[in-house]
Amino acid sequence: MNISSIVVQALPEYIDELVDFFKKADFTDYHLHDKDKGKIIVTIEGEGVEEEIKKLVKIQQLPHVIAADMMMTYQEEQLDEEIKKLEAEDPVPAILNETDVDVRDVVYNGDLKHKDLHGGH
Repeated sequence: MNISSIVVQALPEYIDELVDFFKKADFTDYHLHDKDKGKIIVTIEGEGVEEEIKKLVKIQQLPHVIAADMMMTYQEEQLDEEIKKLEAEDPVPAILNETDVDVRDVVYNGDLKHKDLHGGH
């Protein structure tokens, strides 16, 4: 099973009409929209890429749709593999289990906003 998010672009005056359509449609699920920007987010599902492409084309051919593009896609098999990897890993980094580590030797990279990316201090 594949699930993909689609960003639909339309003129702001048609957003309400399209949102109503997507809420009732049986081939897509409506999630949110921004009327001022003329964007709607929906998802589609399919047994494979071919089925999803057919649904995407159906959206692209709707009246008032300027563009509809697949943004992110999730494949059930890939997610299952990633979950297995995460479950196999120890959630606690090895260094946190050691008792004789000097805190000055621990490198912290969590604050990218203030991190010096050029190696200086």
